[in-house]
Amino acid sequence: MSTLAHTMMTTARSADSGLAGPGDLDRYPYAEPAGGDRVVAPVWDGPDQDLGRMGRRAAGSRGRGLHGQLVQQLGQMIVSGDLGADRPLVPEEIGQRFEVSRTVVRESLRVLEAKGLVSARPNVGTRVRPVSDWNLLDPDIIEWRAFGPQRDDQRRELGELRWMIEPLAARLAAGHGREEVQQRLSDMVEIMGHALGQGDVITFSRADAEFHSLLIQVAGNRMLEHLSGIVSAALQVSGGPTTGCDRPTEASLVHHSRVVEGLAAGDGAGAEAAMRQLLVVHPEMERVVPAPREH
Repeated sequence: MSTLAHTMMTTARSADSGLAGPGDLDRYPYAEPAGGDRVVAPVWDGPDQDLGRMGRRAAGSRGRGLHGQLVQQLGQMIVSGDLGADRPLVPEEIGQRFEVSRTVVRESLRVLEAKGLVSARPNVGTRVRPVSDWNLLDPDIIEWRAFGPQRDDQRRELGELRWMIEPLAARLAAGHGREEVQQRLSDMVEIMGHALGQGDVITFSRADAEFHSLLIQVAGNRMLEHLSGIVSAALQVSGGPTTGCDRPTEASLVHHSRVVEGLAAGDGAGAEAAMRQLLVVHPEMERVVPAPREH
């Protein structure tokens, strides 16, 4: 196994964090300050315990700072619908309830505003914006939607998007014979093969996300390159109970290998066909893939 593969295998760890699931501000019990170095994660006390668990998975282990953690909490609450459209967000109330400074609140609201989730206007204040204003291609919003009431629509939409862009990216990438990229893609397949044998779903999913993201980045199309984060987010939230990845299969591994073979041979059509076969392996793609034409 290559050095990269070994490193990725040994550093993989669970993505489960302690952040709370969605809920109204008034329904969160707030703990005493924990030294002022982090936002204290409120505990979900609503009737649906599964929602609390999904919210914690959605947050991930990102090691974010104070304002990043607050963005995560408020973002999940908005996307889940617990903070509905036109709901006023009072900075002083947020700061008091999450026990963070006004600066942290201000920075967090600016991030949410950039994502289209809230708007701030003079003499009106900060309010939650309707779904039609959200940046639905933002990886954080993709993540938050996937663990909320819109998760079924989210999976379908992401599946449709992947079906449109990834086979094209594979075809284009076949014209870029960069040895270091070829080796890195091969490393990802090697990692997935080893993880499959070990039953390591987490490592498999991380290598899978890296593979697909890298493939889009090397397609030679800068507009497609900007979509790599979307595909990565789609893979991270596509349905598994402990990670976003579907359960690893031998068929999935074979099709990944065939994509790499097509790229190595400069066979754009072959790489594209292998990618379409790979996407069909994923259960959520069954509703997306066009039915074969009758001859």
